[in-house]
Formats: sequence, C-alpha cells, structure tokens
Amino acid sequence: MTDSRPTAFLSPERRELVLRAAVREGLLDPGEALLAGFIDLDAVAATVDALHRAFEGPHEVLHTFAAKANCLVPVLRRLRDLGMGCEVAGPGELAQALAAGFAPERIVFDSPAKTRRELRQALELGVAINVDNWQELDRIDEILADPGAPESRSRIGVRVNPQIGGGSIGAMSTATTTSKFGIALADEGNAERLVAAFRDRPWLTWLHCHVGSQGCPLDLMAEGVAATLGFAQKINSELGHRRVVGLDIGGGLPVDFDSDRADPGYDAYVERLRAHAPALFSGEFQVVTEFGRSVLAKAGFTAAYVEYTKSSGGRAIALTFAGVQVATRTVFAPDSWPLRISAHDATGAEKHGEPVEQDVAGPACFAGDLVARARPLPRLEPGDIVALLDTGAYYTSTPFGYNSLLEPAVHGATVAADGTVRFSLLRRAQTVEELLDRTGG
Repeated sequence: MTDSRPTAFLSPERRELVLRAAVREGLLDPGEALLAGFIDLDAVAATVDALHRAFEGPHEVLHTFAAKANCLVPVLRRLRDLGMGCEVAGPGELAQALAAGFAPERIVFDSPAKTRRELRQALELGVAINVDNWQELDRIDEILADPGAPESRSRIGVRVNPQIGGGSIGAMSTATTTSKFGIALADEGNAERLVAAFRDRPWLTWLHCHVGSQGCPLDLMAEGVAATLGFAQKINSELGHRRVVGLDIGGGLPVDFDSDRADPGYDAYVERLRAHAPALFSGEFQVVTEFGRSVLAKAGFTAAYVEYTKSSGGRAIALTFAGVQVATRTVFAPDSWPLRISAHDATGAEKHGEPVEQDVAGPACFAGDLVARARPLPRLEPGDIVALLDTGAYYTSTPFGYNSLLEPAVHGATVAADGTVRFSLLRRAQTVEELLDRTGG
C-alpha cells in the first residue's frame, strides 16, 4: 500500500505518488513539459513544525527562512503562514519577502554589500539589519543622523566572525580566519572597538553569527554560537547593563544527500547548542535563526524526461533535460554536491532491472554537464523519467541561464488521506517570448 503520510522528508513511495499524478495531469509531458520541479508542501509543514518544537523553551525565538534557498513568492507565503519570518540578502529578496506578506519586523537583511539606498529603505520599513563591516556601520550612523530621516524601528546588530574554522566545503564555510563575512573577532583591536561601538550607539542591540552550512559539523556551528554569546555577555558586562538583547545564530543545518532521511534533525542541533551555549536557552537573549536548505531540500525533487540514450567508450549515457541550468552546484562541484537519482518509466512508476553504470547528462552544450557519472541505474531508455532528489532548496527555484535554457515550472503538491495528489503552481514555465523580452529581443 502506498504511504501518503507527510513526514519531514519525501519518501520514495510518496515521491512516486506525486510523480505519477504529475504525468497523468500533464505537468510532465514528453512534448510540452520536459522538465519540472516539485515540492511536497506537507513535508515542508512537517519540517517547520519540527523546527519550532526543537527550539521550544523560555527564550523568545523567531525562525526566519533564508530566501536564497527558495525565493519563489508562493513558497515564501506558505512559510509565512507556517509562522516563519524571512532572511533576505539583497533588494530582490527583500521585495519578494514583502510580496509574500512578511511583516517588516519579521524580516532580517543580511547582505554583505548593502547600498545606502537599501539601508535607508530597510530602516524606514523597520526591517532588522545585521551590519557586516565598519564602513556599513558608518553609513547607518549617517542615515540615522539625517534630521529628515524618520525614526527607525529596526533591530540593528553586528555580524561577527568567530574565526573558529571551516567545514569540508570551503565555499560554504563562513567562520574561517579570512572569511569575507562579518567583523573578525580575533583580529587585533576588533573586540575592543566593538564594545565601544555598542557603548556609543544605544540602537545597536544584537549580535549575529553564521559559521557556514553544508559540510559544517554541528559542533563547529554550536561553537560559533557559543563564542558569539560569550562576546554578547562581555559587552553587557563591560557596559554594566543589558545592551545586547538578542542573538541571530544564523542557519546552516547540513542536509543528508545520501538517503531519504532528514538527518541531522533540528533536535540534534539543539542538543549541541545546549552543550556548548546553554545560556542561549535561558531567556537571557531573544533568538533568531536563519535556516534555509534544511527546511526545503528533502521535500523536493526535479523530474526530467530522457530524450536520447547512447554509448561512448563502453559507457551508457542518458541525455535528459535536467542539467546545469537546474543543478548548477552539482554539475560544477560534483564531489561536494552529489545528488541521488531515481529512474522511472513513462508513467512515473519506478523502474526495476539490473543496474547499469550510466552517465546522466543534461542538455547544455559543454562536456561537463552531467548530474551523475557512472551511476548504477536500471537501463534508461528514451521516454523514461529521471528524478533528481532532495532539490526542494536552490536547484529549480534559482535556475542558471546557460544556453538560454528556459526556466522550468515548479509545482507544489499536497496529498489527501485517500492518496489524492493536488498540485498548485509555484512558478509557471518560462516561454520563449519571455526569454526574448528579457534578453532584449
């Protein structure tokens, strides 16, 4: 019997249920809809519930979703309805968060390169700001000192880099000695200068840190939070009162791309936080989180038709419509961002048979456009469907425009108790006319 129960991840049975329904309804079609993304909205709700339950306690917590992980406005709106705030890293994401209906006070602005105009807009709206560097702090001084500027309700903090090291993926590690993010706490004079900055600015009341994401172990992340919390207590002690009232501890919970399980869970991370930074849960500080990939990755998949198959040098190759445009990190950095692939027939049913090592290739015009290399799968044939698993975050929501490949549709799915799948359009497929308009045609 097919398991249609929602979990914090998309089970193989539930994924096949959604895929078969998509084929029946024409959301996947070998002539018209060759590629599409799917997000199980029930699984998203289960994940958000697990996040809220893991952080329960006497402390005040706002869980914001990192919009970079999936900036589609209907997705953001659904997360808002589930009680989340939104973390944004640029004017586009801020506009999307506002369009999704997030209240400004539940939005956090984190870009390391905010312009004066962007800062002024955020301050006028009352959006929380995490200052990245000394020059940005000077800019906020100037804006707030402007006699014509309205009084701001924004929570303003400083992003610090605890400089505790990186994880296994250097590009995703943001607390290294030379990271581009934040003010480096261990660099000579910075700690003292920050204490003075908080002393001189009554509106400066938060600290922010983010150690990294995929590839960062939980203990490393928790050590970064502990270092930031300790510095907050140092500021409050030296100033003789509670100046730092809140800690934004970032996100970064890594995702298991090797199985269907949603491990590690938020409860495992909270356990490490309690071990390294128990005061985080005492009620002494308000807390903000910024999880992104871990909220959505396991709830989604990308499906594409196989157009051709061939053999080269004895290697079987399946040419599909899922490549670098929807799996950019996997194509360019396959060792750091491997994806599981499942094989299905034209109805969406899982294929069975003797595994054959195959390259699963995308449509882009360069040799490296492969989402899997020598992957053992039942032999793929034209008209079959491949599913790229765990792609609810990034991937189809932020496509790469190589070869002017069109942006695919993304669909939300919910499953009723009787197994009926209902779809909602999260982003319609881009048309050739829209592509021409965007590229000056």
